[in-house]
Amino acid sequence: MGTTHQYAFGAQQNQLLAALPPEDLSRWQSRLELVELSRSQVLYDTGRSPEYVYFPTTAIVSLMTMTSDGASAEVAVVGNDGVVGVSFLLGADCAATDAMVQSAGRAFRISARFVKAEIEQSCGVMKVVMRYAQAVLGQMAQTAICNRYHSIDQQLCRRLLLGLDRLPSDELDMTHELAANLLGVRREGITVAAHKLQEAGLIRYRRGHIVVLDRERLEQKTCECYAVSKKEYRRLLPLALAA
Repeated sequence: MGTTHQYAFGAQQNQLLAALPPEDLSRWQSRLELVELSRSQVLYDTGRSPEYVYFPTTAIVSLMTMTSDGASAEVAVVGNDGVVGVSFLLGADCAATDAMVQSAGRAFRISARFVKAEIEQSCGVMKVVMRYAQAVLGQMAQTAICNRYHSIDQQLCRRLLLGLDRLPSDELDMTHELAANLLGVRREGITVAAHKLQEAGLIRYRRGHIVVLDRERLEQKTCECYAVSKKEYRRLLPLALAA
């Protein structure tokens, strides 16, 4: 895996890094490494202490939980809006979820211990990380209620929108099987839901790629969970994602 040192300009591709006070970000410059993340790559497992935390720029990472028999579901999604490993930064000894790359791309990585020390020393860094952590908790809570009470059609629309918010294009790298694993539902249910969206002209699906053709109508099709989660991000983190 190739890496290159990057400076503040490149780091601003991640909205959380861009929100850091300039004097704090300047101390990180020589430590930030740009890495290529491949699809299905596991950044860390539940119960392990991560060596690095990751600030995605073009990659999307799913925070997953699993049952004892191997079933899984996504509890939160991290893209260019945030950081993978926030619980460890806030004092946890180990990760509470698995972190798996859902969409290949780039991310900045940096020593988790270094960032923890920065949080202890800088009120500015602490404020940004704490507010982001609260936004992620809100996303997790909304995901839980959505998975319990809303239809597969609505859940799929919400998940597609979450991905779009964290990508520079209208195309998502997502198979029906992956979508089913993320939502914790049967693949057949995703196939039916995706077919409905395609027949309605909202998406175009081909060979594991989903292109969103009509975002406005997709937002109308989803449940209120998407808007609630985005409103919380807007309140806590007035960054480009919440614009």
